[in-house]
Amino acid sequence: MKTNIRRLSYLILGSFVLLSLYIGYINVFLGPALATDPHNRRLAAYEANVHRGTIYDRRGTVLAKSQEGRRSYPLGKDAAQVVGFISQRYGRTGLESAYDRYLLAMTDEDKIEVIIDRLLGRPRVGNDVVVTLDARLQQLAMRLLGNRRGAVVALDPRNGEILALASSPSYDPNAIGQPAGRSPDGNVLTVYDLLQQDKGAPLLNRATQGAYPPGSTFKLITAAGALTTNPEVIKRIFNCQGSLIIDGFRLGDTAAHGEVDFRRALAVSCNTTFARLGLEMGAKRFYQTARAFGLTVNPWAGGPQEVAYRPGTLTPPERMNKPQLGSSAIGQGEVLVNPFQMALVAAAIANDGVIMRPHLLARVQDPQGGVLLQSAPRPWLTAVSPEVAGVIKEAMVDVVREGTGRGAALPGITVAGKTGSAQNPKGGTHAWFVGFAPAERPRVVVAVIVENGGAGGVVAAPIAREMIRAVLTAGP
Repeated sequence: MKTNIRRLSYLILGSFVLLSLYIGYINVFLGPALATDPHNRRLAAYEANVHRGTIYDRRGTVLAKSQEGRRSYPLGKDAAQVVGFISQRYGRTGLESAYDRYLLAMTDEDKIEVIIDRLLGRPRVGNDVVVTLDARLQQLAMRLLGNRRGAVVALDPRNGEILALASSPSYDPNAIGQPAGRSPDGNVLTVYDLLQQDKGAPLLNRATQGAYPPGSTFKLITAAGALTTNPEVIKRIFNCQGSLIIDGFRLGDTAAHGEVDFRRALAVSCNTTFARLGLEMGAKRFYQTARAFGLTVNPWAGGPQEVAYRPGTLTPPERMNKPQLGSSAIGQGEVLVNPFQMALVAAAIANDGVIMRPHLLARVQDPQGGVLLQSAPRPWLTAVSPEVAGVIKEAMVDVVREGTGRGAALPGITVAGKTGSAQNPKGGTHAWFVGFAPAERPRVVVAVIVENGGAGGVVAAPIAREMIRAVLTAGP
């Protein structure tokens, strides 16, 4: 009898210990995420007693603020997808969701202040969040896109700060809850309901969630892999006859370029040269090179998901046949990327092969302006060696100086870039451009896509040019 009682005691004690450990795990590791989860009803109750903090851009421009019991977004549609919104009915998105715990003063550092405020009967005020975005650049990017579908990304390759993240079409986050009509069965429809039904997908952040064939901009990755595998590639002469037959598959080119060296091949965007280089590399090394640039990786994995993100996709090497490899090497085939990924590719070349961890958070400050948290630049990936990056950088300068990217040229500034005109099975060709400047000491990287826009050098390059001009003429 005593043995049974002892066993039962051990069982109860063991269960209590396990339960305590589990509760501790939830509080310590899952607590912050659960507390700020948009589906947590207690969050809404808590928020009702807090004056939510303000979101500012890098120059102090207000991106989101609370006034008269409601949240407002001064930039409207120009920053909707990245800043996001808050709605009791539709939840919260973007930076509003990513940094809830700071804006509502729900971090561990805020707990003492919360207790003091309660004891003194003071209203609770959330912390302010300052982000790396530049409202001026964000608005310029949206103006340059106009009514066209597409996206513009601008970032600083030296530290990973995101300067602009524009996506078109967009929407006004100030109006999502307003009535906008009735459904066939008589129910009231809001603006948000109609946005969800819109075939133009204005709720989608094309800059980070888009899935596009990258076209010839992907030749930067192929070039990096080829040079890493065989540095002597830079000395070779390639004979372009206007097409390449790969196991019976005809891969076409824009022209018969004749004899071209490596730099000239990139300048004129020679498909046959880069398809050959991809084939020589082999599927495994080609795939490894793409991963080295972060193609299939989420840069925010393991930390706050500042923006919704779709990692790129590429046929695994074991399933990639030679025609697929040749097509993938020129950014066609089954390769799909978003503009942000291609900005990171250009950033690697601009920054001697190193991709800095991209981020939007600059700092968190209390209501009195005291800094509670400051972001610091950190390397994310080493894509290529400085030597390989230097060779590709020189070739990218040729692209803008005398090749397909002349539409991005600026007087007195050395711009490096790569155009792309990506074939699209669902419509017209997508226009691409990625580049950076000044090439000698890059301060800004820009990636542009205009859906169904046509030639990248004609349509996307001028947009990038104006973004680069705005950054370099505005100062730090």
